Amino acid sequence: MSELRPIIVPWDFSELSEYALEHAINIAKIVKCDIFLVHIIKKQSDLEAAEEKLIKFSTEVFDKYGIKPLYIIKEGSIFTEISDIIDEKNAFFAVMGTHGIKGMQKFTGSWALKVIAGSKAPFIVVQAPPASKELKNIVFPVDFKFSEKEKLLWAEFISRFFNSKFHLCYIDVSDPSFKKKINSNILLAKKYLTDKEVDFEIVKLDGKIISDSAVEYAKAINADMIMISTTKNISFQDYVLGASEQKIIANKEKVPVMTVNPRADITKTGGLT
Repeated sequence: MSELRPIIVPWDFSELSEYALEHAINIAKIVKCDIFLVHIIKKQSDLEAAEEKLIKFSTEVFDKYGIKPLYIIKEGSIFTEISDIIDEKNAFFAVMGTHGIKGMQKFTGSWALKVIAGSKAPFIVVQAPPASKELKNIVFPVDFKFSEKEKLLWAEFISRFFNSKFHLCYIDVSDPSFKKKINSNILLAKKYLTDKEVDFEIVKLDGKIISDSAVEYAKAINADMIMISTTKNISFQDYVLGASEQKIIANKEKVPVMTVNPRADITKTGGLT
């Protein structure tokens, strides 16, 4: 078993969860960490059958990919158990399959978005199998939010293993306050990534909505992933997925999306260990 923090894959034996596992395997092979399949059962009497299926499946995965996922079976609700297991295992992140926002809400209701936004670990949300085994080109939308530091830390982490190039993209806005914050975030990203020797470029996009423009740009460059951050809701002192983030996650081009949640401990320590 690896001493590194693992990757969590919510598992329901569906095709979408298999897509998520394929993405997780590609990352785990490079990072050299474990994968935990997390299967939630409704009642204890389902435990034996679920375990038999997972034992058989993990062996099949090993035969096919050369990596054997571990598994966790819990009775309860996916909405609470996934976050609890992420905390318990101190997971790096979770990889989850979805049909997009409508599919997520049809299957799990709006709680699915709360699980993603409420988790201490980022989620990588996928809608299709991996187009590549690499994470070479990653679109990094820059807006006015004060949450870019965590995204930059993850950019450095991913670049360390995948030698990725980050495309810092933004749109021109008319509001002077927002424009100032965007420019400040771009300068922060430029300095940080330069200091860490991470490959990047800064791209001004056409359009008025960053979510639409970022997805279009991701498609144009055949990006492997889009990295976004959640929005802090000042009234409730928690993190939520706003309309812009939801739109990117549900993008019609089915580009994988990594959602990063700002964390006080990371901000203080400046690292992901």
